[in-house]
Amino acid sequence: MKKDIGIGANAPEKSCQDLNCPWHGKLSVRGRVIEGKVVSSKTSTTAIIERGYPKFVPKYQGYERRKSRITAHNPPCIHARDGETVLIAECRPLSKTKSFVVISKNVVKE
Repeated sequence: MKKDIGIGANAPEKSCQDLNCPWHGKLSVRGRVIEGKVVSSKTSTTAIIERGYPKFVPKYQGYERRKSRITAHNPPCIHARDGETVLIAECRPLSKTKSFVVISKNVVKE
């Protein structure tokens, strides 16, 4: 049973029994929705997502490139791999560093 999570993201085709899945479990999403690239998915339910953003430097009147890494829960029904572009949403804290969950993968940039 897939539920509506309130974000215009594509639901996964697979089903899972994970309680921390926003589509099939009891986890609700709120707050920020971020697009990024998976740089590590070595553990079974965790993915590290890297996103780049410009930072303005007033001294040089220009922008520099910065990046940040976010740890997110990777549900078994989505199972994002290294190199894939994913959409992550903020949720309640799942562990010391995980407060995001992967909600869809293969996001096409417009």
